[in-house]
Amino acid sequence: MKLPILILALLVLFLSCKDTEKNDKVADITATVQPHQDKDIITPFFWEGANIYFLLTDRFYNGDSTNDINFERTASTGVLRGFMGGDLNGITQKIKEGYFSNLGVNAIWFSPVAEQIHGKVDEGTGNTYGYHGYWTKDWTALDPNFGSKKDLETLVKTAHKNGIRILLDVVLNHTGPVTEKDPVWPSDWVRTAPPCTYTNYQSTTSCTLVENLPDILTATEKNVKLPDHLLAKWKKEGRLSEELDALNLFFARTGYPRTPSNYIIKWLTDFVHEFGVDGFRVDTAKHVDEKIWSKLYEQASFSFNTWKQKHPNDMLDETPFYMFGEVYGYGISAGREYDFGDRKVDYFNHGFNSLINFELKTDAHKDYETIFTKYDELLHKHLAGKGVLNYLSSHDDSDPFDKERKKGYKAANILFLSPGTAQVYYGDESNRSLTIPDAQGDATLRSFMNWEEIENNKITQDLLQHWQKLGRFRSRHPAIGAGRHQRISQTPYVFSRKFVKDTYKDKVIIGLDLPKGRKSLLVKEYIEDGTKLFDAYSETYIEVKNGTVELDNDYEIALLELAEQQSTHH
Repeated sequence: MKLPILILALLVLFLSCKDTEKNDKVADITATVQPHQDKDIITPFFWEGANIYFLLTDRFYNGDSTNDINFERTASTGVLRGFMGGDLNGITQKIKEGYFSNLGVNAIWFSPVAEQIHGKVDEGTGNTYGYHGYWTKDWTALDPNFGSKKDLETLVKTAHKNGIRILLDVVLNHTGPVTEKDPVWPSDWVRTAPPCTYTNYQSTTSCTLVENLPDILTATEKNVKLPDHLLAKWKKEGRLSEELDALNLFFARTGYPRTPSNYIIKWLTDFVHEFGVDGFRVDTAKHVDEKIWSKLYEQASFSFNTWKQKHPNDMLDETPFYMFGEVYGYGISAGREYDFGDRKVDYFNHGFNSLINFELKTDAHKDYETIFTKYDELLHKHLAGKGVLNYLSSHDDSDPFDKERKKGYKAANILFLSPGTAQVYYGDESNRSLTIPDAQGDATLRSFMNWEEIENNKITQDLLQHWQKLGRFRSRHPAIGAGRHQRISQTPYVFSRKFVKDTYKDKVIIGLDLPKGRKSLLVKEYIEDGTKLFDAYSETYIEVKNGTVELDNDYEIALLELAEQQSTHH
């Protein structure tokens, strides 16, 4: 009898292993290539050199299928214009699996999760729901399609435990469209005309972005009452007194008038006070009176510091609250000012640490040295003390660097090695398609994350491994994004990055477009003879001899760090 029992036990064990094999496969693809930074080894964090991962909450991963349908949002929609199930729990699950850490991500920005309009609109491309998060109905609530406040709390805590910061995408410029289920806000809260023409400051800020997108009257200083529909909603949900009491405390503390923008500032910063989110990405920043952003940053910083005082064991470090803005069309070459034609505005003087840089996607067609030298000079001279967020594709840029996804390796090199903060758009690292049949407009950029290809496609896996190697190297070397650039040799192309901040020093040497096989990299005057280095790309230890480093592999890239740095991270 003992032998059959043993065989049965082995069979159960085999089946159990097969069940878990598929789930583990994605996380294990490159986990052994170079483990992410040990928790007991601390690399100082600097937003100027951060790796930010941007995803659409609804399109990344479905962690809870029970919340996929709410508010009777069941009408058929245009291609990629309805909810698809992604949620906060899905992001948390991928954090736990190590997906972000393996990519070197140290900050996650996800699309807005406030409660969206309940109804649908038809923009000529079929019905559309507020799956993207930019059509707010109630700033004080989370949309159940994305998850609950408890889910958000769990996400932030899980991220912080893994050394990852969380950035909320916030909208203050407009409400959601008017539908049969969603009334227009009162006329002392919003304008519904004229449409923006973008010819000057006035026609960019005091207007509606598109038809049926009510514009918040952000410039007004008049006290306004809360909309009846919002009061009725809160009363129905049993939280009217709670919300009114909290507003009274906020306005008593700040002394602000009860303007539309000040109400929204209170509601947005509540998420900082309650959950300890580390920063904001500000949507449609140039369409709002810029003084409002100074207020938002001031109150967000107050809330962040208050949260830290209450949760000293949960805070990552003393890094201040971070805020970056989408000033659509801003490029790094503009320096500190955005030109409206009749007026220039310095958004860096109004609460922003950084602005999204719309220029890299064009610069990316140039050679590496031209890009790196340009960004090094602009960031450390004209933008000293501030920063830009570089990207190559996004959720609303119809002309990304590599729309056909044919230059994935070069895209990684440019994005991760250019000076400045790097923003990976979900699927950049896995060639998620940006050209979806029958999808119209922005929708084609917003397909669901291609997890199946990551799991089963060898070409996708190899590309992902490349992004992971660069991302992890960059995450533990602030010198790459925040340091000074210096070319060492033109052929082969080798450069250094050096960063010094107070007592912290960091230096790396990188080679690109290297020949396959044996290669010699000049490091004379940068690293002394006898110094032991580690090439994080080929995972090779080498020693500097006669001012050079000798490598023998088929890789066209070298990521050199001090050997002791590498060993402490394993």
